[in-house]
Amino acid sequence: MAATTLPDRDERLARTPLVRRLMARPELGAVAGTILVFVFFGIVARGTGMFSALGVVTFLEVAAQLGIIAVAAALLMIGGEFDLSVGSMIGAAGIVLALPAVMWGWPLWLCILLAFLVAAIVGWINGTIVVRTGLPSFIVTLAGLFVLRGLTIGFTRLLTGRTQVSGLKPLAEQDWLAPLFAGKVGYPVFSWLAQQGWIMARADGTPQVQGIPMSVIWWIVLALIATWVLLRTQVGNWIFAAGGDPNAARNVGVPVARVKIGLFICTAMAATLFACVQTLGAGSADVLRGVQKEFEAIIAAVIGGCLLTGGYGSAIGAAFGALLFGTVQQGIFYTGVNTDWFQVFLGAMLLIAVLFNNYIRKKVTGGR
Repeated sequence: MAATTLPDRDERLARTPLVRRLMARPELGAVAGTILVFVFFGIVARGTGMFSALGVVTFLEVAAQLGIIAVAAALLMIGGEFDLSVGSMIGAAGIVLALPAVMWGWPLWLCILLAFLVAAIVGWINGTIVVRTGLPSFIVTLAGLFVLRGLTIGFTRLLTGRTQVSGLKPLAEQDWLAPLFAGKVGYPVFSWLAQQGWIMARADGTPQVQGIPMSVIWWIVLALIATWVLLRTQVGNWIFAAGGDPNAARNVGVPVARVKIGLFICTAMAATLFACVQTLGAGSADVLRGVQKEFEAIIAAVIGGCLLTGGYGSAIGAAFGALLFGTVQQGIFYTGVNTDWFQVFLGAMLLIAVLFNNYIRKKVTGGR
């Protein structure tokens, strides 16, 4: 009787090792880098107050403001495009918000809505030019960077004779929509913690930390929504497909043009949200606000695992990339190091992140 042989086990049923699964996650580098930075400053900045309640909220606020635009930049990069006009959009949105309110007495809530409307139009223009002409988004939005900044400076000086518009603080205090961007939440919790002696209180007994800034809430919510869209919806599949291989995506029915235009609108809207947070919080607008933020957002997205070639990345990774930035920026301040060295950190982290992402991609895909 012939011996029967058992069929070999289907390799598709083989369990992927945990290490390999972790390496396949785009956000691995950002999470690991953030942990290392926390450990480093936990040792170096010990006793400086960096990790007190006030210090933590401070670096979270710095990270959150960058994180808002970094998450949107990550989505656009996954979709295969760049937006270098984000920084100029921040300055322009702040002026669009401030001028009608201060000079012509418009309700602040209406000015906020106007700023978002203008941002949507700018994003639509950028996206439409890119998809209709086939020009690289790098060139189109670089032109947009200069046009937006020039228009903002020109009109602001023409109308006010200055490059700043102040006087928003009292208007924000009386507006119903402004607290959504410049307010804080959780005061009762921090007050209770101060009464228990768990966090520091002022001389009058009130907590040093008055609450969690709304920018932190926006950052977390946007990162979660973007992650859900990317991983759990058809639109997320479209974004990955549009950035990975646009021609193949079109052939299977993906509306590549609409997806990319929508992503450009999202980045412009995120820049406006950033502008609302800063402008209403500071009580003034400045045409130069947002300078170089487009590069910081791209660096945070790259640290978070986004490839410069598109089709791969993570919104959560971009959020961690922003957290890493905020921690280092405040850590340098608390340790007394000259803040000029922060620029060195930005450049080094960009290069390291690109090299790391390229290495991981090759290891996972088996490429050379």
